[in-house]
Amino acid sequence: MGLFSFTKKLAIDLGTANTVIIQDGKIIIDQPSYVTMNRKTEKVEWVGSEAYRRFEKENNDLETIRPLRDGVVADLTATEYMIRGMIKMADKKSSIFPSSLKVVVCVPSGSTDVEIRAVRDACEKAGANEVHLIFEPMAAAIGIGLDVMEPAGNMIVDIGGGTTEIAVISLGGIVNNKSIKVAGDELTSDIVEYMKSKHSIRIGERTAEEIKKRVGSALDTLEEEPEDFVIIGQDLASILPKSVSVNYREISKCLDKSIQKIETAVGNAIDNTEPELYADIYNNGVYLTGGGALLKGLGKRLSEKFQIPFVVAEDSLHAVAKGTYEALKNSDKYNLLFK
Repeated sequence: MGLFSFTKKLAIDLGTANTVIIQDGKIIIDQPSYVTMNRKTEKVEWVGSEAYRRFEKENNDLETIRPLRDGVVADLTATEYMIRGMIKMADKKSSIFPSSLKVVVCVPSGSTDVEIRAVRDACEKAGANEVHLIFEPMAAAIGIGLDVMEPAGNMIVDIGGGTTEIAVISLGGIVNNKSIKVAGDELTSDIVEYMKSKHSIRIGERTAEEIKKRVGSALDTLEEEPEDFVIIGQDLASILPKSVSVNYREISKCLDKSIQKIETAVGNAIDNTEPELYADIYNNGVYLTGGGALLKGLGKRLSEKFQIPFVVAEDSLHAVAKGTYEALKNSDKYNLLFK
């Protein structure tokens, strides 16, 4: 590199649902993880929110892709294009000086070596000269302000779009962890199927996502009840438009089986925790992060089941991204956490 070269540093939360990029402590990119490709030219037309706007609305020449599924790279080429597009968005001010790019990217704690390699390859092909990876629950713990290097047990349940990451952390390492492919996407699919079987109405993923945000609940009784949400879809019998009013009580029932799977995974992680670490967790509580942590009543349901406080972290949506940035900024301190 020349005399005037510099290294640009980016922290990337490469999520199944959203990708967040932080530079110099500021969130500069927070976009849906979607790419729209032109089938004829094989070129990228849109990335992020512009691609999401076209999701499930494309013509025959266009295809909108979610490059990541279940928390892992499902389409390496599309992932590369998406990362490249996001980095380009982050680099609006071009420099006359050559620069290198250093990135720290979070990955699910249950990722295989092949999946980790796929993320690393995608970043390198998108222009990164130096790539470090960190597990999501560790990044989440750092992001909410926990001192992960201390000899104290902390438990994180990070519910993202593709995976739920459950980890007990102490002394800068993950003592035990569980990664399950039951998270936001699974809950959305539950709603799509429920509307089909219960109300005989066909809806898309975007509408189901909106239902989840408006009236999604882990409990059938809430102190603050959200207003019913009215949707319009296609009647399966008549193919005519059909309007349905949805309330949180029925959505809590349709999500119950998936939430039970999350409860089982949390229970297994607690059961495998050493007594002294368990005592710390009991005293400190369990921290909920990720978009799924915002599901109404979830913290209360888990607290009642396990008799341990479950606390929804402040700004749970960005906890992983913020922790990834802290690891990037203090790479000397957190070097041993990198993969």
